[in-house]
This record gives sequence, structure tokens and C-alpha cells, in this order.
Amino acid sequence: MKADYKNWMPRGLIFGNAAVSSAFLAMGVLCRRKARKPALRLISTLGFAFAGVGFLSSAYLLMLYRIFSYKGKRKLAKHIIDGVAAQIKIPAGGRGLDVGCGSGALTIAAAKRNPEASFVGADRWGREYASFSQKLCEDNARAEGVKNVHFLRADARELPFPDESFDLVTSNYVYHNIPGDRQALLRESLRVLKKGGRFVIHDIFSPSAYGDMPAFLKSLQDEGYAEVRLIPTADGLFVKKCEARWMMIADSALLMGIK
Repeated sequence: MKADYKNWMPRGLIFGNAAVSSAFLAMGVLCRRKARKPALRLISTLGFAFAGVGFLSSAYLLMLYRIFSYKGKRKLAKHIIDGVAAQIKIPAGGRGLDVGCGSGALTIAAAKRNPEASFVGADRWGREYASFSQKLCEDNARAEGVKNVHFLRADARELPFPDESFDLVTSNYVYHNIPGDRQALLRESLRVLKKGGRFVIHDIFSPSAYGDMPAFLKSLQDEGYAEVRLIPTADGLFVKKCEARWMMIADSALLMGIK
């Protein structure tokens, strides 16, 4: 049995996009056959235009799918997961939390590097990532021979844990997908971190998604957090600059520090 971490680019999105594009193409063809009326000619033109844009976006999504795939040549998802996990260190007997664990890749990778600690992987496993599930995470842990992990359903906006429950909190490419105040999401994750605990959070920290991050970092420092820093990962650390731009992840960074 081999672990199957799926893909960060859902197949359903690719196929759905291609299906909609095909529908627009069919509409364009049908209306063009009856294009004696100006309105039908306009609908036909729009149908072809939307179909063209749709097929181009489908090709773009398919390219991302192949780049992220654990089975492909680039294996970018695995490279990023390994990079984040390399930053995670917990003392023996410590407890870590992976917020938005998806298929369990980061939880399991961190647990492998810290065999004397335990990890909890939490996710709501929404419909947009229908192939991800708690069972998939548990199956992957068994396939990897990792026993110091536990998975449960939870919402990152309101974690079901008391204050200061974990020695480490981590996450990878999660919060930017959740609508609302992303700084509040960070605060909720830091709430469950023990005093003296570490956080290692990787995401796309664009101003449009997160607002003023330098001010956020300063607020943490003012509250007594130590070694707070935002380390860019799309400048060659995890992803090449040229890749990051066209993949629209140029603002990727590791948010790290000690509570």
C-alpha cells in the first residue's frame, strides 16, 4: 500500500472548467449555423470567445496539476511540504497541530521528522476538495508507517481546542483559501499555541489577502512574541521566481516565531 496525497489542483475543477468551455463552444457552433439574425451572430461570437478563454484556463489548470503532482517530474507539492516540515522541531513529548491538513502530507512529514512528538491534523474537508478526507489521511499515515498522528474534523475559523493546547502550530497554503479576515485566522491558530511554542505557517501572504503584514508582525512582537519573521519562499527557497509569477504564488512565505 502506497500513500496517496492527491493533488492541490482538484480534478473536478479542471474537468468542470473544460465542460463549461465545451458547452460555450457548442452554443457558438449552433448559433453560427443559424446566424441570419444579428442576435444569434453575437451569441455565436460570445460563445466562441468564452470557449477559447475557458480552454486556455483549463490548459493552465492542467499544467498546475502536473507540476504539483507527487507522481510527476517536478513534484512541487512534495518539495514544498518537505521544506515546511524541515522547519518543524518539537521536543520529545511535545504536541503539534497542522491546520487544514488536507490529505495529511504535512502532518505525516512533520511526524516523521519528530518521532518522539505527536501531531494532530485538522481539516473541515469541504466539497471543493472532495477527494480529501479523514480516512484518506489515516490511510496515508498507515501507508507511511507513521503512528504518532491523529486526524479530526475542525474549522480553522474556530478551532475546537482550549487555549495553549499545542507546542507547535503549522499550516501550508490554507488560510488564503478561506474568505474573511486572514489575520483573525492566524490569531485563532496562535490562540491554541502554548507560551514558548513555535509556529511555522506557509501561505500566500499577499496584501490583498492579508492586509498589512509588517504591522501584524510588529503587533506580535509588541505582545511578547519572539523571533517573528516572514521568510519569502518564492525567491528560490521553495519555488523559482519565474515559476512563482506565472503560478500566481509570488507572495508565498513562511511566517515563523515563538509565542
